[in-house]
Amino acid sequence: MSFRALAVDYDGTLAWHGEVDEPTLAALRKAKDAGLKLLMVTGREMPELRDVFPGHTIFDLIVGENGALLYEPVKEAYHLLAPKPPDRFFQMLTARGVKPISQGSVVVATWEPHQHTVLRTIHDLGLELDIIFNKGAVMVLPTGVNKGTGLHAAAKWLGIDASEVAGAGDAENDHSFAHATGFFAAVANAIPSLKERADWVTPSDHGAGVAELIDRLVSGELDRVTPRRARTPSLDHQPTTGR
Repeated sequence: MSFRALAVDYDGTLAWHGEVDEPTLAALRKAKDAGLKLLMVTGREMPELRDVFPGHTIFDLIVGENGALLYEPVKEAYHLLAPKPPDRFFQMLTARGVKPISQGSVVVATWEPHQHTVLRTIHDLGLELDIIFNKGAVMVLPTGVNKGTGLHAAAKWLGIDASEVAGAGDAENDHSFAHATGFFAAVANAIPSLKERADWVTPSDHGAGVAELIDRLVSGELDRVTPRRARTPSLDHQPTTGR
C-alpha cells in the first residue's frame, strides 16, 4: 500500500468520553499487523494521556501537546519540539484568576472564556505565542507550533514522508493536521468546517469511524483515491494568534 502510517487524534476521534473501546483497539491492531506505523496526534499532555489510555503503547510515536513534543511509548522518552512559555506567563494567568489551568512540558492550557485573559496577558508580557482552540479548550503554544508541524516532525522521525500518512480527526485544532497528511478523514461527529476540509467523512463516529478508515487502508482502497480537497498552506498554517 502507498500509505505507510495511520495518524489519529485522541479525544473525539479515537476515544469516546476519554476512553477507547475494544473494537477500536482491535482495529488498531489490524492496522499494525498490516504493516502500518501508528501515530497519535493529540492536544493532551502525556502524563494525563498515559493515565486515561493504558493502550497508548500500541502507537509507534505520539505527537503530544498539540504538536509541541514527540513521545516514544516503548522507551518512555520525550523529545521537545519547542520551548515552553516563560514561567511568569503561567504565574500571571493564575494571579488573574484563570482556572482550571495546566502547564505541560510546553503547552499552557485552560478553557473558554479565559481566552480573553490569556490574550491580554500575552500582550502585557510582550510574548510571541499562539492561541489554539479545541472544542472549548484553550491551548497556548509558541508561534507556529501545531498538530501539522508535529506530524511532519513525527514522519521525519520515522523515516517516512507526511504524504504517506492517512489521518483522522474531529475538531478545530485538526485543520493543520489535515493539511499535513496525504489523506484525511473526518469522523462523523467532527465539526462542520473540518468535514468540509476532509477527503472523506466516515459513516460512523469516534472509534468506529477510525475502524472504517483502517478497513479502507488495509484493503488498499485508499491507494486508488485522489484527495479532493484543495490544499491552501496560507490558510492551514495560521493558527489564531496572540498578537
